[in-house]
Amino acid sequence: MQEFHDWINWLNGYLWGPPMLVLLFGTHLFLTFRLRFIQKHTWTAIKLSVSKDAGGEGDVSQFGALTTALAATIGTGNIVGVATAVGLGGPGAVLWCWLTGVFGMATKYSEALLSVKYRVKTSDGTMLGGPMYALENGMNVKWLAILFCIFTSIAAFGIGNTVQANSIAVMVKETTGVSPHISGGIMAVLTAVVILGGVKSIARVCEMLVPFMAIFYVIGCAVILAINADLLLPALSLIFSAAFTPQAAGGGFIGASVIMAMRYGVARGLFSNESGLGSAPIVAAAAQTKNPVRQALVSMTGTFWDTVVVCAMTGLVLVTAVLRNPTGLDKLSGAALTKAAFAQIPTIGPIVLTVGLLTFVFSTILGWSYYGERATEYLLGKKSILPYRVAWVIAVYVGSVTSLALVWDLADAMNALMAIPNLVALLSLSGVLVADTQKYLWDDGGIEMVSEEPAKEMA
Repeated sequence: MQEFHDWINWLNGYLWGPPMLVLLFGTHLFLTFRLRFIQKHTWTAIKLSVSKDAGGEGDVSQFGALTTALAATIGTGNIVGVATAVGLGGPGAVLWCWLTGVFGMATKYSEALLSVKYRVKTSDGTMLGGPMYALENGMNVKWLAILFCIFTSIAAFGIGNTVQANSIAVMVKETTGVSPHISGGIMAVLTAVVILGGVKSIARVCEMLVPFMAIFYVIGCAVILAINADLLLPALSLIFSAAFTPQAAGGGFIGASVIMAMRYGVARGLFSNESGLGSAPIVAAAAQTKNPVRQALVSMTGTFWDTVVVCAMTGLVLVTAVLRNPTGLDKLSGAALTKAAFAQIPTIGPIVLTVGLLTFVFSTILGWSYYGERATEYLLGKKSILPYRVAWVIAVYVGSVTSLALVWDLADAMNALMAIPNLVALLSLSGVLVADTQKYLWDDGGIEMVSEEPAKEMA
């Protein structure tokens, strides 16, 4: 088993090495310019996300699809992941993480557009979509669609379930002394209550949970930044300068090169917002929308909120905290840096961190359950849905009481592997992206245009 774990670590070194980061960030840049900087429509997209698309086909509202995607996306990467980037790449990593979110919005837009365009309707009216249907119906490469679903179904049980449940159980035990068996059991029951009702049940819960957890966390970070207001401008100056110039060790930060800042900032940004992985478009396909571009714009706001706002807030909190106490936080990284930084603010800091992690992680379990379910359904058919949901609930408990270093590393590998077929679809079908954006957005403010053709009926 140790040899297998070592091999997975070796594989991850290649899968998440410079070639993958260049491919993902390069795709972000390519689609940004191909789509004439689609990010300039962010305000329109935000307004669309809180409105109903009357007459559109779909299973859940546009806001429900967005919050479900955000539930899966906003997780430990937004808090611990940013701290890892800062600890290993220096303060400049915050800017690279932020830029990954800005340019990643174009990729998230593109994923959702293809997902809605190539979605299909089952005999009972359920909408199915995602990269697998774009690969099958848009490119006619079903074998690549099958590979995507295999990687997604495996990754879901790792990064979307067991490792998330484990992080909650460990934190609860450290802060309250409650046994992981108890917290894991409670979490499994809560998960079952939500996911056994399907995507509509998941969306209803996420519509309530996600706005609360995001607003609470952002306000908490804002209070911490207000307390550290005198260090805000020095922190911003340091973040920008460190992103482009090598940093010497000292001042609470390890010495970091520009390459290190870029590497860890881009990697953590990609991990946090999932733009390019192909996960979020699976739920975008269920949205009630009149045409693909409207939902694509709504989905694009997910990356905006996740990285451009939440990760940026976390980064500023961490950098100001380190500047406040450079000796006490020297050489810390990841979870250790996060805890130490937030703990500097009496009462408020630990509460923001605890509530943030609890809600972020539980929502990730809910969102990823839908991704894995749809991937499994594509592979095995509708009969696999109930057994899958039961297995998901059991895995929540198992993850809470088990050490999961191998599972985490395996999930990282599966995430990289599921991204590759998705990026193939995005780049190969970029002409379709431009054509639909021209039709529904660029021509005469076309987001208000008539509906697209009805979704294709499944055979």
